Amino acid sequence: MLRKIALVALVTMGASAQAQSVLTEKNISLDLANELATTTVNICQQKGYNVSAAVVDRAGVLRSFSRANNAGPHTVQASIDKAFTSVSGRNLSSAMMQASQSNAGAANLGDINGFLLLAGGVPVKVGDEVIGAIGVGGAPGGHLDEECAVAALDSVKAKLK
Repeated sequence: MLRKIALVALVTMGASAQAQSVLTEKNISLDLANELATTTVNICQQKGYNVSAAVVDRAGVLRSFSRANNAGPHTVQASIDKAFTSVSGRNLSSAMMQASQSNAGAANLGDINGFLLLAGGVPVKVGDEVIGAIGVGGAPGGHLDEECAVAALDSVKAKLK
């Protein structure tokens, strides 16, 4: 009887250790990334803003990109950096900007390579899990960039379950 208990304990410990060595993660699909990038640019264009929209995956790697015909050249890298900042911090880039301005411990966030502490980066989530982010650059204010990204996310919320 004691041997059976010991054997069960060993098997359980082995299964537990094995389960911890392999992760299962959700990530944004190419189709969804393309839809979000295009929808974000279209929403901003309807408001009169010529923007670029970048969508990165959960690791911050560019997955899709769209740029309005008259968007400035600076909007390309700005949108990519805002998306990277948002997915890295798992938060709105505007919230990270505010934290860096009000919290001495976060003041150097802008020194991280690829971070752009301006509004316009919005995480893409399934539940509480961040699977990517949208970054937008080119509207006359980061808060407007952010509004376009949030509206694009609202348009696909049924797909984020």
